[in-house]
Amino acid sequence: MVRIYAPNLKPAPLGDSNQLRVGQLAIAIGNPYGFQYTVTAGVVSALGRSFRAQSGRLMDNIIQTDAALNPGNSGGPLVNSRGEVIGVNTAVILPAQGLCFAIAINTAKTIAGWLIKDGAVRRSYIGVGGQTAKIHRRLARHYHLSAETGMLVIAVEPGSPASRAGMREGDVVVEFNGQPVAGIDDLHKLLTGIQVGVRSTIVVLRNTERLPLEIVPEETAVKAK
Repeated sequence: MVRIYAPNLKPAPLGDSNQLRVGQLAIAIGNPYGFQYTVTAGVVSALGRSFRAQSGRLMDNIIQTDAALNPGNSGGPLVNSRGEVIGVNTAVILPAQGLCFAIAINTAKTIAGWLIKDGAVRRSYIGVGGQTAKIHRRLARHYHLSAETGMLVIAVEPGSPASRAGMREGDVVVEFNGQPVAGIDDLHKLLTGIQVGVRSTIVVLRNTERLPLEIVPEETAVKAK
C-alpha cells in the first residue's frame, strides 16, 4: 500500500472482475524493460485460473490474457475498454507467447482492505509440511471420498496446532471442517484468516483408519510494508 500526497492525481476507477467475460478487451499498462508508459492490448483468454507463486503458494482467481507482458509490467493495471482496472499484472510463462496473468481486481481490493484495516493479511496455519498423494481406490470408496487423492503429511512442526491435535507423519488429510481436501492446495485455500483460533475438525486417514481430530489453527500474518 502506498499513500501519495498529490492533489492533481486522478485515481483510476476499479472495475468488477466478477463481471468479466472471456473474449472481452484487455489493455495492459506498465514499464517493461524500462520503457515507460507502454500500452499493450489483447483479450481476456480465461478466468479463474490458478497460478503458483515462486514461494510455492497457490494463487487463485487469476485472469489469463494475451495482452503482452514483460518484466516491468508487474504491478501495473490491466484495464477494460471503459478504463476500469480489472486486474493487476503479475506474471508470464516463458518462452511461451500470449500466456500472461493478472490478479483479479476483486482479490486485490480485498487484500487492500485487509492491509488498510489491520496492516496485515491474516492467514491461519496448522504446522505441517505435506504433498498431494494418491489414496488407494478401495479406501476412497469405502469412506465415500470425493477424490482418490489427499494431502500426505510429511512433517509435523513440534508444538504446532497439528502436533497438539495428534497428527503424525504419514497421515493423509482428506477433510477440513466438512470440506474435502484432495491435496495440499485445497488445504491452503481452507486455512483462511477466519479459522484463526477456531476449534475445527480435520479428518485424516492413518493406515486404513479414518480419524477425526480437533485442531485450533493459529495465525500467520503478512505484514504491510
